[in-house]
Amino acid sequence: MIITYKFIMLSLVCVALFIGCDVSQKPAQEKRDKRLSDSELLKLPGVKPEGSSQQFLFGFDLRSSPQEDARQYLSFLNYLQQQTGYRFKLRFTPRDGEIVEDLGNGVVQFAAIGAVSYILAADKYNVKPLVRGLNTENKAEYRSMFIVRLNSRMRKLDDLIGKRLAFGNLSSTQGHLIPRIVLSKNNIKLSQLSEYDYMGSHQKCADAVISGRFDVCGLQDTMANELERQHKVRILHRSEYYPSSGVAVNKDVAEDVIVKVMQAMLDFQPKGKDASKLYNWNKTEMPNGFVVADNNDYASLRKWLLKISLNNKQQVPDS
Repeated sequence: MIITYKFIMLSLVCVALFIGCDVSQKPAQEKRDKRLSDSELLKLPGVKPEGSSQQFLFGFDLRSSPQEDARQYLSFLNYLQQQTGYRFKLRFTPRDGEIVEDLGNGVVQFAAIGAVSYILAADKYNVKPLVRGLNTENKAEYRSMFIVRLNSRMRKLDDLIGKRLAFGNLSSTQGHLIPRIVLSKNNIKLSQLSEYDYMGSHQKCADAVISGRFDVCGLQDTMANELERQHKVRILHRSEYYPSSGVAVNKDVAEDVIVKVMQAMLDFQPKGKDASKLYNWNKTEMPNGFVVADNNDYASLRKWLLKISLNNKQQVPDS
């Protein structure tokens, strides 16, 4: 299923990465957004016909809502089409699939993915990193925040003990892995929580706290800061910085294509000449554009993933 000009279908990202958890408590199945109707998808802005015969599919990790993600990436793909002459189509990973497999098997040739998805795809399929996103300070890094409601009595990390903790997607770096790193560094086990669950996206994680269903959520920094500015939540804790999300490519894509696409990404100026053609790009994890990425950038996160996560779907003890 791909987004075309006559037919666009959306299925949800369902990731088969199961992050390590306390053996006495199994994570519930992730909540998923419903499929958008074809008429709703056709109304999304940003798709323009191009004349190039070379076409590539672009996938991504689900982060906000399907509608918001689609609008943001479609406007970016228009930029890539204009800069490279290639045609790009946005593809949503089906409900029973995962972006790591799609990128590794060449179902999509390019994908905007977080560090966890990249590490898994690189280790299993030799996927190549192209670029990493630059934050508002022009640094290729990001962090995770623990957010609580404005009236919450929680003031420090130890207050998480006995509380209900929401994570984002199982494979999310900012919505799961980094929050797990924070818990591990502060000697807080999942078994010490009264409940924990996986919401499926950053937006749903934030909504779970705002609605009162959960006490705290591990959230990406951009959204957490925005929600705090809107006086909807309070940031309880900010993690250290870790290598940011970026764009990776399937190993079989021709080198001349990779060079051309990478250069277009490095030339991308979302706060400059290209700003007017984008949709809410300031709310993405790469608001200031991109820098060249290298596999070694993710060495520290790879070690943490092996320590507190699952590899090849096998659980390891809660740390």
